[in-house]
Amino acid sequence: MNNQNSAAMSVLLVTPTDYGVLKKAVRHLRAQTVKQLPEIIVVAPSIENLRLEEQELADFQSYRVVEVGTIRSTGKALAAGVRQASAPVVTYLEEHSYPEVGWAEALIRRHSEPWAGVGSVLANANPESLTSWAHLYTDFGPWVDPAQPTETINLGGHHTAYKRDALLELGPSLDHLLETDLILNSELHKRGYRLFLEPAARSYHLNCSRIGSHLRAEYHGGRLFGAARAQYEGWSPFRRLLYIGGMPLIPLVRLKRILAEIRRSGRQRFLLPGVLPTLMAGLIGHTLGEVVGYAFGAGDAAEQRVGFELNRGLHAKEKRVPDFA
Repeated sequence: MNNQNSAAMSVLLVTPTDYGVLKKAVRHLRAQTVKQLPEIIVVAPSIENLRLEEQELADFQSYRVVEVGTIRSTGKALAAGVRQASAPVVTYLEEHSYPEVGWAEALIRRHSEPWAGVGSVLANANPESLTSWAHLYTDFGPWVDPAQPTETINLGGHHTAYKRDALLELGPSLDHLLETDLILNSELHKRGYRLFLEPAARSYHLNCSRIGSHLRAEYHGGRLFGAARAQYEGWSPFRRLLYIGGMPLIPLVRLKRILAEIRRSGRQRFLLPGVLPTLMAGLIGHTLGEVVGYAFGAGDAAEQRVGFELNRGLHAKEKRVPDFA
């Protein structure tokens, strides 16, 4: 592994299998306009089976591999990468997220200001599918492109660059907090940290476009969120029951918010009403998972979600997605 001077930003890449699933994301990182390409941290089960193509990483400031064994939690894998990163700013680039060429530069520039987290905006990498749009807006509504630069209390899950020291303050709980960024953002906010949405940092996100994958991903994501929310906010049994009883209202409340985000981003004529059935099905799936999380905890939801999060190509119908760099 090469070891040069410290970089301005470390980028985490996570693979449950080998380097092959990361190649497209790496191509987009190599095309970045930032003067000094970031440090790359590849988190993988083992170096032996990674089949790393080191020539593709030679232009980066430095790169290293963090071995974690079989990945059963995205959050734990990310936390292991954060602890090995050397740059003052650290971010995660999903294997199914393809940043524009100015992405890294925009994040680094904004981090010269006192923000603990700077979030990207997301465009759709597979826009031909209504299921893809439903998935994008369900998971990332407020951060879907276009957006305005603004201070905020929440940023898109797994699409935020954080100051490393702020993350390390969280200690062992970082493993769980990186699984659900909304809870992580809430914890940082409680500690007095501030967050900023930076539209100049834009990435194209590949979404689930197979309906079954979309529904399963929403269920497991909902269960993780419900369990984490109840745990970190210290909910009493009564409050858990109250939210479980309000289950029929949750999809309707969220639908209203998502429709407002669709209008904000100017896509109502394109998406409505066709996206509504898939959108509502996903919201119901997420709500079912959420109430199970409130009642019984996360269970194996983190492990179940790994396949959706770390090998998205299996859950998209599109055979080829163009480059955006």
